[in-house]
Amino acid sequence: MTTFGELVDKFIGIINIIIPSIFAVLFVYLIWKMFDSWVINAADSNKRDEGKKYAVAAVIAFVVMVSVWGIVELIRQSIFG
Repeated sequence: MTTFGELVDKFIGIINIIIPSIFAVLFVYLIWKMFDSWVINAADSNKRDEGKKYAVAAVIAFVVMVSVWGIVELIRQSIFG
């Protein structure tokens, strides 16, 4: 039999694997888009502007993800100790 606490721990363990994976994918995507926009297509001003938009969007996504992850961890620590 699995207790509720063990089930929650398993669920949190899965989340603790998924969240860093999402961070890694977002980081690789950001690096690729910046490389594509600012190195490969450096002569195209539209591509450079597109690269700036991707960089801003990725930074906003990182901030939101870190904030949500922190709030979830705060709630987890306060409820489950």
